[in-house]
Amino acid sequence: MANSLPTRPLPYGRQFISEADVAAVVASLHADYLTQGPTVAEFERQFAQYIGAKYAVAVSNGTAALHLCALALNVQPGQRVITTPLTFSASANCVRYCGGEVHFADIDPKTGLIDLAKVRTLLEAHPKGYFTGLIPVDFAGLAVNLEEARRLADEFGLWIIEDACHAPGGFFVDSEGREQHCGNGNFADLAIFSFHPVKHIATGEGGMITTNSEQLFHHLLRLRTHGITRDPADLVREPDGGWYMEMQELGYNYRLPDLNCALGLSQLARAEEGLTRRRQLAARYDAAFAQVPGVAVLAPGQTGHAYHLYVIQVENRRELYDFLKTKQIFAQVHYIPVHRMPYYEALGWRAGDFPLAEEYYAHCLSIPMFPTLTDEEQDYVVACIREFVEAPHAR
Repeated sequence: MANSLPTRPLPYGRQFISEADVAAVVASLHADYLTQGPTVAEFERQFAQYIGAKYAVAVSNGTAALHLCALALNVQPGQRVITTPLTFSASANCVRYCGGEVHFADIDPKTGLIDLAKVRTLLEAHPKGYFTGLIPVDFAGLAVNLEEARRLADEFGLWIIEDACHAPGGFFVDSEGREQHCGNGNFADLAIFSFHPVKHIATGEGGMITTNSEQLFHHLLRLRTHGITRDPADLVREPDGGWYMEMQELGYNYRLPDLNCALGLSQLARAEEGLTRRRQLAARYDAAFAQVPGVAVLAPGQTGHAYHLYVIQVENRRELYDFLKTKQIFAQVHYIPVHRMPYYEALGWRAGDFPLAEEYYAHCLSIPMFPTLTDEEQDYVVACIREFVEAPHAR
């Protein structure tokens, strides 16, 4: 294949819908509930078990999950929250939805993760209480060391929302040698996941919040359904009848239908299989690019990496991106730093504020990484990148 176009386009990510997935969705269409039915609770139960958390709340997408977390943690206008500039804008936007202020700490260029030492520097430069929360992101599938983040948060009085959209099945190893899986709730107050088609588990659109806090769990259940409760234990007034319900706060319709949850349950059943294949592909890429001068790999061979993305760094990134398109390889860039978005620049952020994230952005490229990528297709991707970087124009 190295000398010919592939038989199908190769995007940076692609969903895999099996016959079992199709059968699960069809079965859900014949069930009594298309939404607000038992399949939602079952997906939540099984996902919580997979992640290792006590509770899970299914929602309409990852952005809704972030918004509900900010609401549940009572983010107020003027409160200040720290996150990374290297993420999808939703990680920051959830604070803005509540009227809060977003601040950023630069990345560790070797991993792409928020640099917790820089977070400490930012915290120490202000009085205690100046910041109220921290949103670390498990970028590309590599887990943030949340044990270290928790110590920092406890010292400065912060809550933590772990953005684990890239990392179901990912983990870091704590100070006692134990694997701490992303979203397990042992260190973060809340964690969120996305089920967008290119993620590890696809539901079309969808998201999940995990927590070990029973109080936050019940609050989230109410917030995702208009702020309404039917639980007799929570009612303010005596019920008029079996139909009775109360809207007790301003919530949203952020529910995930049974239809989507049926697909999620089917996908979850083979999540480990997909994760294993991602790690196999990453190891093959690592070995191949170690032999290609001019190509740097972001965080190669990291323990616990879930590999939502496989990121390389090159000179002439735009030229390589365009070249790969001519070869039917559709790479992507993750991400334009959030502080360089016009919306955030209008709030006062500028080029040069976070030079490490900006330098990373200038050279990064996400190349095909999905479980159905074949060895032959992967070899073709490597051959095309090698062809580009070894050409005279690339020097």
